[in-house]
Amino acid sequence: MKALLALLLLAGCLRAPARTVAYDLHIAETTATYSGKTAPALTFNGSLPGPTLRFTEGDWARITVHNDLPRDATSTHWHGLLLPNAQDGVPEVTTPPILPGTSHTFEFPLRQSGTYWYHSHTHFQEQQGLYGAIVIQPRGRLAPPADREHVLLLSDWTKHDPHQIYRNLLRGSDWYSVKKGTLPSLFGAWKAGATREFCNGERANMKAMDLSDVAYDAFLINGQPTSTLAARPGERLRLRLINGSASTYFYLTSSTGPLTLVAADGHPVKPVSLPRLLIAIGETYDALITVPADGQFEIRATSQDGSGHASAFLGSGPLRPASDPPLPDLYRMDQMLQAALDDDPAAPPSPRPAAPYPLLQALQPTTLPTGAPIREIPLHLTGAMDRYRWSFNGKTTSEESLIPVAKGEILRLQLVNDTMMHHPIHLHGFFFRLLNQHGARSPLKHTVDLPPMGRHTIEFQANASGDWMFHCHLLYHMMAGMGRVVAVRDAPAPTETSLPSAPPSHTSHTSPPSHPSHTHGLSLGPPSHGAQQAAASGVNLGEHGHEMISLWGTASVQSHLSEGLLTLRRARHDLLLTWEAGWQGTDATEYQVDATWEPYLGPQARAFGGARLERTDDDGRQLLALAGLRYRLPFFLWSTLSLDSAANVRLELAKSLQLTTRLSAFAALQYDAATAWTYDLGLEYTLSPALSLATQFSSDYGFGGGLRLRF
Repeated sequence: MKALLALLLLAGCLRAPARTVAYDLHIAETTATYSGKTAPALTFNGSLPGPTLRFTEGDWARITVHNDLPRDATSTHWHGLLLPNAQDGVPEVTTPPILPGTSHTFEFPLRQSGTYWYHSHTHFQEQQGLYGAIVIQPRGRLAPPADREHVLLLSDWTKHDPHQIYRNLLRGSDWYSVKKGTLPSLFGAWKAGATREFCNGERANMKAMDLSDVAYDAFLINGQPTSTLAARPGERLRLRLINGSASTYFYLTSSTGPLTLVAADGHPVKPVSLPRLLIAIGETYDALITVPADGQFEIRATSQDGSGHASAFLGSGPLRPASDPPLPDLYRMDQMLQAALDDDPAAPPSPRPAAPYPLLQALQPTTLPTGAPIREIPLHLTGAMDRYRWSFNGKTTSEESLIPVAKGEILRLQLVNDTMMHHPIHLHGFFFRLLNQHGARSPLKHTVDLPPMGRHTIEFQANASGDWMFHCHLLYHMMAGMGRVVAVRDAPAPTETSLPSAPPSHTSHTSPPSHPSHTHGLSLGPPSHGAQQAAASGVNLGEHGHEMISLWGTASVQSHLSEGLLTLRRARHDLLLTWEAGWQGTDATEYQVDATWEPYLGPQARAFGGARLERTDDDGRQLLALAGLRYRLPFFLWSTLSLDSAANVRLELAKSLQLTTRLSAFAALQYDAATAWTYDLGLEYTLSPALSLATQFSSDYGFGGGLRLRF
């Protein structure tokens, strides 16, 4: 009888409702001041970053997000959490956007423990301050134990409007590299003893590695460039490290000594000691350090491009500063190839290490169920800085949005980076196995860094229905098209890249589950709002799948001539208006204006067609039809062959060369069947994003100088 009573009591305990932990998050506008510069910011509950949300594994989370913005919709994504698809927080894909003056309540069970974070998934709001940490304690004892723990949320900050930053990137501006002094140049190569490498890159039409697209005004730890952490000598600290930046990788170094990694993306790993950690955007790590007996010690987060750092200090006494890694080599590929090929955990540590993936080993086997169907999909990371178009397999999100998957299928993604940038690739709703030499104990992660020319294979079982974002977590790359939706359906996955509409469904959240259990890689719930909108052409991705229309231009106003280019771009199509007018050495002003449509055929070729209006001393004014082809030859030499309706054939060769960070040279040679040979030579010195000094010699109009404007 006593045994039966005990069993009944145990059963009652198992059915006891989970503890509900509730938070209210208010999103509002404010301003923030860093490095003496004040700029608009967005906050959760008036703070940047937002408050740390703390839970215990097994809790039921109820988080109400209030949009107090006067004009803009917003959203909140729970990065790394396993939850019902409708609660994932991606506007239009899984969750409706939160309109101004309204609120949305998220509810889900917490089936995991570890270090995670939350952020807006709307436009560029994450860059403006909408991010915060999540800490979920395990139901048992936290291992390894520590005397104290601290969250270190890393981020980047700019005083500039991120929409304008994105527009500058779309037009191929080099200004941010100029501002940081990281734009490769002939003089810079000579100073670095790398002239041969620079020339080889020019001959192969290969740009140097680009470590960061944006020049930032500040780097932050917990919202401050410098901060102090509570600690006593001899204490063992657990640092919960989160990279919540928009587009910055960080090197983490502590003057207390090596970092001992004990968890990656929330999951415990076999402890491993590192002198310096590279942490990609979106990743989290738990690391242990011990506070030495005497001195003030620094934990330093240095931007990967070496343009700045943020610091957290602990202890008191003489300062023991941490060190920055060596500056990146902009001209040689050794460091890049080392990061791409480094799979030897026994290799000596590099002062600029790659991600620590070869060293990560799960504490328990992570193998997936046997007998489930396996599908391998190669995904090449593609794109280029000059057009700022980022994609998978050469197609942006708007061109190919879906990876259709049958529920229960094991998806093995072979990720190959064909670009010269790092890309942090993040999967919503699942943890994937990052396959390494540890085999059955390959680590579980939700974000993986792909270094330039590097590759990784990840796999997971698609055991949760719905539409799950899979994208580069470098914010501007995601907005430029590097993303897909993993569309998990109960029916078998079709071979094409689209699915028929899912039937409408309705979900409600009435009460927490009685006893949530811990299941890796599992989300809950029926197909989402986004899944309901899936159609034969893809899903509604809102701003994530939209290729914006952009307009920009450049114009040179000099003493002897004027020339310029106006570009209207959307996706693979450009409408161009180019002009040249000259008045020195002529009886009357001569001009040529071309209006053309130019579809993008790839990085090497452009086709164009349109009309030309010109006036010369010899022929007067005439309007001609025009068609042609541009092709990029070695040494970034652009060749253009055109034919007009008067049967005139024109061949042009044009080349620009970066001499120093701010000074460039350009040359153009033209042969026209009607006017024979002409040429131009010039120099341009960059003063600001919008203004340069220019001087130019034209075989038609002589020598002069003036300004070049960009708008």
